[in-house]
Amino acid sequence: MYKIVKKKALNPSVIRMDIAAPAIARKAEPGQFIILRVCEEGERIPLTIADFDREAGTVTIIFQIVGKTTHMLSQLNEGDDLLDFVGPLGVASHYDQPRKAAVIGGGLGSAIAYPQAKKLHQMGVEVDIIAGFRNRELIILEEEMRKVSTRLFVTTDDGSNGVKGFVTDVLQKQLEKGIKYDLVVAIGPLIMMKMVSNLTRPYGIKTIVSMNPVMIDGTGMCGGCRLTVGGETKFACVDGPDFDGHLVDFDEAMRRQQMYKAEEKQTLEAHICRLSGKENSDA
Repeated sequence: MYKIVKKKALNPSVIRMDIAAPAIARKAEPGQFIILRVCEEGERIPLTIADFDREAGTVTIIFQIVGKTTHMLSQLNEGDDLLDFVGPLGVASHYDQPRKAAVIGGGLGSAIAYPQAKKLHQMGVEVDIIAGFRNRELIILEEEMRKVSTRLFVTTDDGSNGVKGFVTDVLQKQLEKGIKYDLVVAIGPLIMMKMVSNLTRPYGIKTIVSMNPVMIDGTGMCGGCRLTVGGETKFACVDGPDFDGHLVDFDEAMRRQQMYKAEEKQTLEAHICRLSGKENSDA
């Protein structure tokens, strides 16, 4: 059993939890993930490691309440236990020795971009973080990101905080101003990572993307995270989740990501109905 030692709501739909998992904390590196199970009847889900504290023996996860399992997870509190918490899994992020990097996070992807930026900052790299959100109420980890960056740009779609627009707007302006990045790391929705990769390609900037959005069981056996990268078949959970953004077939990945949306929605609705005691003819 793995105890929840700290829980904090970062916004109305995003929760941060610190889990007591000393063995995982000792080995964890940015880019890796864990697989957890809330209870005996629960499904296994992968979540990227958002941070870790080797001395305290804790691993931080940040998740959005979007499906049945994350809804169940959000109902737990400090002192409660998770049944399973396995990791670290996946290939840890690795870099050459860049001098200047842009780390880009879209929405919840900022929680995964943060440890990447932190690692690069600790390596002495000059780090610009560009974090994008739909509106100011959804902004997360702003102070944490500020501490591990040379410059922090926050964008909102509606202009309610920071720069109005998208992360690609800020990146494009920096490139047009002659800012020379050795590395760009982009983590967030597939369409965002695709657009960032398209933007950096003409400049020849090495671009790393995290394909965690397509992971399901975390072992490669289900095939749900199958990708085409440079014309070859890869699996996000065992070969990644980091890949060269200029080689990923994003269109294929986006089609696969949509395959089970209806079933996921139906399962969540049925779960919520059981909690409330109300019947739902669609569930």
